[in-house]
Amino acid sequence: MDECVERLLDVRALKFGSYKLRTGLVSPVYIDFREIFGCPDLLCQLSELIFKVSREAQYELVCGVPYTALPLATCISITHHLPMLVRRKEAKDYGTKRIVEGKFIPGQTCLIVEDVVTFGSSILETVSVLQQEGLKVTDAVVLLDRAQGGAERLASCGIRLWSVSTLPQILSSLRSRGRLDEDTVCKVLDFLAANQYESDSLANGSALPAKEQLGASEKIPRIVSAAALSYGQRSLLPTTSPFATRLLSLMEEKRTNVALAADVLSCADALALAEELGPEICMFKIHADALSGFDEGFHLRLVDIAKRHRFLLFEDRKFADIGSVVRRQYEGGVFRISHWAHVVTVHAVAGPGALLSLQEAYSSVDSGAFIVSEMSCQGSLAVGNYTQAAVEMAKGCRDFVAGFICTSRVTTDPSWVLVTPGVKFQEGDDGQGQQYLTPDEVIGRRGTDVIVVGRGIVNADDRLATAQAYRHAGWQAYEGRLAQS
Repeated sequence: MDECVERLLDVRALKFGSYKLRTGLVSPVYIDFREIFGCPDLLCQLSELIFKVSREAQYELVCGVPYTALPLATCISITHHLPMLVRRKEAKDYGTKRIVEGKFIPGQTCLIVEDVVTFGSSILETVSVLQQEGLKVTDAVVLLDRAQGGAERLASCGIRLWSVSTLPQILSSLRSRGRLDEDTVCKVLDFLAANQYESDSLANGSALPAKEQLGASEKIPRIVSAAALSYGQRSLLPTTSPFATRLLSLMEEKRTNVALAADVLSCADALALAEELGPEICMFKIHADALSGFDEGFHLRLVDIAKRHRFLLFEDRKFADIGSVVRRQYEGGVFRISHWAHVVTVHAVAGPGALLSLQEAYSSVDSGAFIVSEMSCQGSLAVGNYTQAAVEMAKGCRDFVAGFICTSRVTTDPSWVLVTPGVKFQEGDDGQGQQYLTPDEVIGRRGTDVIVVGRGIVNADDRLATAQAYRHAGWQAYEGRLAQS
């Protein structure tokens, strides 16, 4: 899809500005795939991507949701010799008066093809019509998922959604190619987060505009603003992992979203730092292999300090190997990470094997991991498709993965915790690739949850006063975000 993204922008299939949607909401982005009808090569290319992404689905027929998806379904039908059905929006009062056109036998399975999914209502309408004709529908495929809860809504109705791309993924790709500025990306991500489909497990969302603003057959899904939910409310969501629940609850009770990166050289310095600044933080992050003097006595003393000052221990190991190796690194060796760390980091590059091995090895039910989906260093390759693949990988380990290391809101799901490293009061870089962002930028504008501050505190003349200043700034940005939403 990456090679098509800029083309979609060029042909105006992707529009950025201010657009009123059918729901009555005003969106900073508008998706209009009718623009590709005048580009046959692009139409065929996108249709092929749709076919490939849904190859694991089992079906005998295809049906495009009227009307924009009809050319996409037609291309798939012709290219791959698949019988196609056409669902009318309304039956004619003459001729056969059929609502579904095409040859089929009741009991056959049909794949629904759609161009864009927001809340999934159009797909569900088509499912209902096809089922009334005696057809089975288990899968739908879409060119673009806006990532506003449609996939989850469809899943709750027994429909598996396959998507070529998501809107956050496209935004990331355009940003990395220099085609979209950061302000526009943040504005769209804010809109997506503020307009999520609300499942029955969330009862405190706001409703979409009145029904008369929608089509007559359109159901009104409730939506919830991820940014409007407090840390405490998010800790109660049934999809939040045990460690994320523990962390979010601690942040709410202690009123801090600061994780301290202990950028020191020795275990003695790390212990002194933890003792001094523990009351101000929610997590204490170390690189065990970068500390001199590491032994069992160190981690026992560190665990004791963490208990007294109520913070969680974060080993930034960034596991990135096959499962069996990762498990040995976690449980054994000099550092015996499993004996003291509450949370670790894992790269997505090696696939889900590392995650699954760690999940099996964890001795505590409320421990977990953060997947590194983005990095704060200049030139990082963790962008675009890689970032979205990391987010998708987490869905297979929801009880274990607490969230993501990222520099932007990589997901709108409020059950994930988003942790941003490289935070300082002054934006800039350290000359070695580290890019710094302010607490207000990270928590307020980008919508992540935890600021990781290292040298900004560790190298300060008055470390305690500086840590307290970061704690105040981070919490103020969080409360401001809640107030605005």
